[in-house]
Amino acid sequence: MDLKGRVAVITGAGRGIGREHALLLAKKGAKVVVNDLGGGFDGTGASTTPAQEVVNEIKALGGEAVANYDNVADFQGAKKIIQCAIDTFGKLNILVNNAGILRDRMIFSMSEPDWDAVIAVHLKGTFNCSHHACVYWREEHKAGKIHNGRIISTTSDAGLLGNVGQLNYGAAKAAIAAWKQA
Repeated sequence: MDLKGRVAVITGAGRGIGREHALLLAKKGAKVVVNDLGGGFDGTGASTTPAQEVVNEIKALGGEAVANYDNVADFQGAKKIIQCAIDTFGKLNILVNNAGILRDRMIFSMSEPDWDAVIAVHLKGTFNCSHHACVYWREEHKAGKIHNGRIISTTSDAGLLGNVGQLNYGAAKAAIAAWKQA
């Protein structure tokens, strides 16, 4: 798989699976926007370190990358993530929706903010970034610029099979797994 000349945005790319997505796509030749808010696993806090470290790794391998710290759960923040690819590398070809947080609780001890935060990052974040990428691709297509855009969204067997204490996470991942791009 040769991704030379392609531009990819990977959300939640500062750690874990997102980091591996970013490194793999860069090794295959893609220019990469490494998006990560840099918060804890529960979504609290922020740091530029995780995203910047991945950018540094990609550059050390001879690739091209830029860090972005916007929040996928914010509609305008998601637009800025997509725009970062366009402004930095001139286009967007691939979006990997991977950003996520965990607030594991049994239903009787899960608060509304715990529910809302997980749904906002996983489900709304996937919608937000996908929406802005698709708006961009549609406008480009109408202008005769075909980018063959691709969206890849990370899900989990917790969304298909359920997992104790992960009602919010499982619900978000099930919705993403059932989502068809339109």
